[in-house]
Amino acid sequence: MPVQASGQVLSNDLSKCRSGPSTLVQISGIKSGGGKLRIQSYRANASDWLAKGRWINRIEVPARAGSMTVCVPLPAAGSYGIAVRHDINGNGKTDLSSDGGGMSNNPSINIFNLGKPSYKKTAFAVGDAPKTISISMKYM
Repeated sequence: MPVQASGQVLSNDLSKCRSGPSTLVQISGIKSGGGKLRIQSYRANASDWLAKGRWINRIEVPARAGSMTVCVPLPAAGSYGIAVRHDINGNGKTDLSSDGGGMSNNPSINIFNLGKPSYKKTAFAVGDAPKTISISMKYM
């Protein structure tokens, strides 16, 4: 039986990125304050990356224009990917014309991959200590 993602929604507690497996995500290029930022961690493999219901932890925070830092605790050392979505009007739906997004390693997103680059392009390794990554938001 495959291991199910735990799917926990957590608050943005920066103290959880002081020790143990975690990633401190520095998000830049947030177009506006308003709506919500949703940051989700996934295992970096073909079956889990961006698959519905396969995320591990989700942090939801009110968006602030410019840049924000979010802590994403992880279950163990390993290879992960992070996806960020800015739901500008807070309706819980993806509005391609206004909402923004970004991913670990900042892969190029275009009409041909519809915002779903391979897990190989977004994967990064996390050991037993916090890792800091930077994600630049992109808007249509």
